[in-house]
Amino acid sequence: MGRFAAAPVVYTLLGVNILVFLLWGWPGVPRAFMAENFLVSWPHLAQGRVWVVVTSVLSHTLLIHLLVNMVVLVSFGVPMERLLGSLRFTVFFFVAGVVASLAHVATSSLLLGQPGLSALGASGALAGMLMLFSFSFPRARVLFFFILPVPALVAALAFIAIDIWGLTAQMGNGGLPIGHGAHLGGAAVGILYYLVRGKALKARRSELGMGLGG
Repeated sequence: MGRFAAAPVVYTLLGVNILVFLLWGWPGVPRAFMAENFLVSWPHLAQGRVWVVVTSVLSHTLLIHLLVNMVVLVSFGVPMERLLGSLRFTVFFFVAGVVASLAHVATSSLLLGQPGLSALGASGALAGMLMLFSFSFPRARVLFFFILPVPALVAALAFIAIDIWGLTAQMGNGGLPIGHGAHLGGAAVGILYYLVRGKALKARRSELGMGLGG
């Protein structure tokens, strides 16, 4: 109960993501319904299902995808919710998620020539959160790919480089089926937020005594 009270939004998001994951395989819930309402793509937006820019951020169909994203959400979301406050954290998370969804639609349509390519997952919103965490606590040690301990800012910049490389590969009909465009869109929100409110975040971090090595 204490951990929930310290980061209520993070743990609520955790619960919602798990619930949506279960709905994908729940008897009686048509998979077509889930696909129409929890996947983001240009055709879905063109058909008026604009809510998918939000619902897709809370949606996962693969257990490993859910597990990785939820570990990242809890690991980095708890300190970020404490730093930002619950309301600002909520707004930031969903703005990053919506921008990530729109970035996916734009890159899949304009750069990859696949407007019907759908996407789901919290990765784009989490990319924004990770970027903001990394600028706020640049020397905090994180496990790069859950293995190699490196400063947070190094890991964040490395992930951006990987996503740029991955998107470039996809433009050449290669690469992996990963939403690099969404990641980059979310990361851009994290960078922009820090550029606007970086001084306030430093003051808040000092006020709270949040060192985290940075």
